[in-house]
Amino acid sequence: MKVPKTAFSCLRGNLTIRGFAFGEPAPGKPAVIVSHGFLANQSTTRDYAVALAEEGFLTFTFDFNGGGLGSQSDGKSVDMTVLTEKADLLAVMEAVREQYHPASVSLMGCSQGGFVSALAAKALGAEAIARLVLFYPALCIPDDARKGHMMVYRFDPKRVPDVLGRLPMKLGGDYARAVMDMDPFEEIKGYGGPVLLVHGTEDSIVNISYARRAKDCFADCEYHEIAGGGHGFSGKHGEEVTQILRAFMKGTK
Repeated sequence: MKVPKTAFSCLRGNLTIRGFAFGEPAPGKPAVIVSHGFLANQSTTRDYAVALAEEGFLTFTFDFNGGGLGSQSDGKSVDMTVLTEKADLLAVMEAVREQYHPASVSLMGCSQGGFVSALAAKALGAEAIARLVLFYPALCIPDDARKGHMMVYRFDPKRVPDVLGRLPMKLGGDYARAVMDMDPFEEIKGYGGPVLLVHGTEDSIVNISYARRAKDCFADCEYHEIAGGGHGFSGKHGEEVTQILRAFMKGTK
């Protein structure tokens, strides 16, 4: 059965965030908001949104403002930081509540979107966020900023330039400055709802040591290591994690 897909949009200030809702919109359905990673866009999270819609959830994907290649939302990449993305996610969540009247809202994020989702969940608490799903969350971002080596962007961390680099996407210096003094584990610790944390053992972008430490930040965390999995899941790994996701969101193990 084909999952219905409808356009979704909202504002964060004067910037329009654009995305899609998957599933038949109806008041009282549980909602899941799925956040994409760095340099990416919402197309990379579509399969997870469709899988959860098939389970009866109303799911949402969206592009962060200035947040990735091929973004359909407003904003400039030079202005994007982890904190602007947190603000975007909070705006999306508020709009989902106002426009769709869901029974509950859960958050899911991949890579940088996972870090952002964890920050938002901590800020709002389990009273507002029913469940939290983190796929290979990029908790390394603050450490990378302090090293002056964030993905392909290299700079002097003691003198962060106004532009970190232009390819493959132009980044502003605030991308590094916003997290330079951040302890990511302290920032996410304390969310009390159920958490699903999944990470590949062969992730070359976010070392699995971050996930192994992060699982202890949550009182109720279901943790899975995907043997041989990298930064992003496809093929047999994609099938494996999708089944894990479906079971977790249905409340079964």
